[in-house]
Amino acid sequence: MDRLGSFSSDPSDKPPCRGCSSYLMEPYIKCAECGPPPFFLCLQCFTRGFEYKKHQSDHTYEIMTSDFPVLDPSWTAQEEMALLEAVMDCGFGNWQDVANQMCTKTKEECEKHYMKHFINNPLFASTLLNLKQAEEAKTADTAIPFHSADDPPRPTFDSLLSRDMAGYMPARADFIEEFDNYAEWDLRDIDFVEDDSDILHALKMAVVDIYHSRLKERQRRKKIIRDHGLINLRKFQLMERRYPKEVQDLYETMRRFARIVGPVEHDKFIESHACARTYDHLKKTREEERLKRTMLSEVLQYIQDSSACQQWLRRQADIDSGLSPSVPMTSNSGRRSAPPLNLTGLPGTEKLNEKEKELCQMVRLVPGAYLEYKSALLNECNKQGGLRLAQARALIKIDVNKTRKIYDFLIREGYITKA
Repeated sequence: MDRLGSFSSDPSDKPPCRGCSSYLMEPYIKCAECGPPPFFLCLQCFTRGFEYKKHQSDHTYEIMTSDFPVLDPSWTAQEEMALLEAVMDCGFGNWQDVANQMCTKTKEECEKHYMKHFINNPLFASTLLNLKQAEEAKTADTAIPFHSADDPPRPTFDSLLSRDMAGYMPARADFIEEFDNYAEWDLRDIDFVEDDSDILHALKMAVVDIYHSRLKERQRRKKIIRDHGLINLRKFQLMERRYPKEVQDLYETMRRFARIVGPVEHDKFIESHACARTYDHLKKTREEERLKRTMLSEVLQYIQDSSACQQWLRRQADIDSGLSPSVPMTSNSGRRSAPPLNLTGLPGTEKLNEKEKELCQMVRLVPGAYLEYKSALLNECNKQGGLRLAQARALIKIDVNKTRKIYDFLIREGYITKA
C-alpha cells in the first residue's frame, strides 16, 4: 500500500468518486489494478466495499494524500502547493496576504520558506527567475517527450476517451467542460446602467474583475496541458514508462512542480537524476584506477627491491578481489616508503611558495591542511611569544614525525620562534 500525493488541494481538480460521484477529499483511494482511466473511491465507498464492473473490493489499492514533507520536514506537500497558489494569486512579496490565504503559516514562515526553497535554491533559481528566457531559448536537445504540435487524438463524441479528455475538441483546441465551468453565472444578471451609485458600480466592476481572474486561470491551465503534452494522456503515460521504476517514483513525486519550472527544465531535471547512478559508478571506477596508478608508481620506484614488489602484487590482488589493500609498502630496511605527494590540482597549492610546496610533497600533506596547521601555530606563537615542539604537537594532533618536520620548517623559515 503506497502513500502518494495528489496534484492539487482543490477538490474540483480531481475526478469524482466512482461510487457516490462526490468530490474527492484527501485521503482517498485509488485502485492499483483498474485503469486507465484511474479508479478513485472516497473513504466511505471504500469501507463499504463498493464494486463496479471489473473493480472488486479485494483489489490492491493506494492511499492518495499529500500529507507528507517534500522540501522541509515542517511543511507538507499540500502546504507547498498552497504556498505556490497563494503567491500566484496574491503576488510575490505580499506575504501577509499569502499567509492569510494559507491560514496554516505565518507571514515570516511563508517568506522564509519561499525565499529559501524557490528563490535562493540553486536548483530552482535559474528557472523561476528566467522562465521567459528559458521558453524562448528551447534548443534541439530538448527532453520534452511530447510536442504540442503533435496531432491530438480525435475520439468520437461522448465516448469514454472523450470524457477522460474533458470533451476535448481538436478542431477548436478547446474543451466542452471548462475549469470553473459555471463562472459565467455570476455575470448573467449584471447590467451596467447610468443611474448606478458609485458603490454599486464598484461592486459590479469587482465581480467583473473576479470573472477576469477566472478566465486567466482557465488559460493558464490550458497552457500547462498543451506545454506538457497532457491532451494525449495515454501517449504521455507511455513515454513516462520508459524510465526505470525508481525514476518513475521520482517523476511522480516531483510532478506537482512541473508547472512551475516548465516542461524542458522539468524533464532535464528528472533525466539528470536518472544519470546519477551512472556518474557514481564512473566515479568509483576512476578512484580505483587512480589507486592502481599510485601503487604502480610506488613499485616502479622500488623495482630493485624484491620485497616491495611482492607487497605491491599482494595489494593488487586484494584490490582485484574487492578487498581493501592493507599491506603497506616497505623497503628492505623495514621503514615505510612512499613517493612524494603530487600537488597538481589540489586546493590551496597556489597559496604556497616553492619551499612550502616541497615540504608538503615530502611530508605528504595536502596544502589545505598545511595552511590550517601553519595558521594555528602562528596564532599560538603570537599569543605565547614563542612555541615549543610539545605545544605544537598538542595543538595540531597529527603524526608526531610530520609535526616535527612542520615545526622545524616554520622555525627555519622564521615564521615562528622557539619558546
